Amino acid sequence: MTASLNKAQPYALGLFRIVVGLLFACHGAASLFGVLGGAMGGGTIDAGTWPGWYAAVIQLVGGSLVLLGLGTRAAALIASGSMAYAYFKVHQPETLWPLQNGGEASAMFCWAFLLLVFTGSGAFGLDRLFTKRTTAAEKPVTEQTPVAA
Repeated sequence: MTASLNKAQPYALGLFRIVVGLLFACHGAASLFGVLGGAMGGGTIDAGTWPGWYAAVIQLVGGSLVLLGLGTRAAALIASGSMAYAYFKVHQPETLWPLQNGGEASAMFCWAFLLLVFTGSGAFGLDRLFTKRTTAAEKPVTEQTPVAA
């Protein structure tokens, strides 16, 4: 059973990345454009306001990049950092525990994106298309190292 699960790991990771990226991008779109209920129950965030507007831009752009699997590690690192900032500057000063201070989403996004920094995009990502294309072009067949038994 472990072998079957290991074979499916890139696909599960790819689906995880897609879902997390989509949810994060939706938060940004809600804050910037007022869709899906808008920011904090309705409306939008005024352009240029710190830190809300900048966080919304990171959410929309970073979430979209992670969703597509394009520049996943870099986008996930920036997104993770923005959610760590959100948790420690906005939520944690109220109380320590995320359940009490409303920071569950910030904490979950922070750790989910940090995981993607280390795992990469998994299956279904555009990163894989560019990586395969460049490594195949850079390394001719005659220069490949043989596999030792």
